[in-house]
Amino acid sequence: MRFHRECIAKDATYEYRGLVHRAGALFDESDFTGDENAIVDFKYSASPRITWWFDHHQSAFLTAQDHEHFLACQRDPGCATRKFFDPEYTSCTSFLAHIASTRFGFNTVPVADLIHWANIVDGALYESPQAAVEMAAPAMKLTLIIESTQDPEFIPRLIPLLTEMPLAEVLAQPFVAPLLAPLMERHREAIELIRERSEERDGTIFFDITDHLMEGFNKFIPYYLHPRATYSIGLSKSSFRTKVAVGSNPWTKADPAKMVNLAQVCERYGGGGHARVGAISFPPDQADHARAAAAEIVAELRAKNPLK
Repeated sequence: MRFHRECIAKDATYEYRGLVHRAGALFDESDFTGDENAIVDFKYSASPRITWWFDHHQSAFLTAQDHEHFLACQRDPGCATRKFFDPEYTSCTSFLAHIASTRFGFNTVPVADLIHWANIVDGALYESPQAAVEMAAPAMKLTLIIESTQDPEFIPRLIPLLTEMPLAEVLAQPFVAPLLAPLMERHREAIELIRERSEERDGTIFFDITDHLMEGFNKFIPYYLHPRATYSIGLSKSSFRTKVAVGSNPWTKADPAKMVNLAQVCERYGGGGHARVGAISFPPDQADHARAAAAEIVAELRAKNPLK
């Protein structure tokens, strides 16, 4: 938003729509109502209504046709200057900042702290499992709130503030601060639930918490509880999906060359992600299918323990 306002259209106004990975169609064409429409940090859409796209996920394209559409776009000078993809970037935020500054002259200095923390959060670059799970930094507390909110008005109010003030000040805003205490309590309950349900064997953790409706949980909890593990597979259920979360321990001592590409594993079941973390979404009434997929992935990863 700040890049577009400063470098592209100074008088523009903005609306925001959150996108989530779910079974079935990911996009509703009726949501693309702007004179310009941007998709950021999410899968590609071939809709002619999409004018900007930035992504860094290895599984950025739902279909081969979408990928071909993007490649054709790159041969069109008008389109190629608006749609960008690079899976080598740690975070989509840093990728967007790089493109905006080098191609369009955007000044990233005022949002340097935001970019710094986006890299840490998106790239799991925490110094320790304790830093990731105990959430001392304001950025971590904001991450918890952002990932947990069910209020559709919350994120649109928050986004402009993230570009205008320090993160500690954003956290102190009257519509933000009261949300933290109950979420921290829920976070502590999630730690105890996963402690009770998780089993680590042959370098892979597995847990099933689908009997507790949960919109999300901190994905580093498994490694906080089982620091020697390499991989984690978690089954959870929310109001709109049953999710298989597939991840790897950011602090593992395993040889990276022996690690399994988790995006490719998830793609076999209709999911995707990065080489080190991915997910698969099933409809909420297909817990049995999700459980079967999870069991297959657990068996595969335990058989390929890179620390053996």
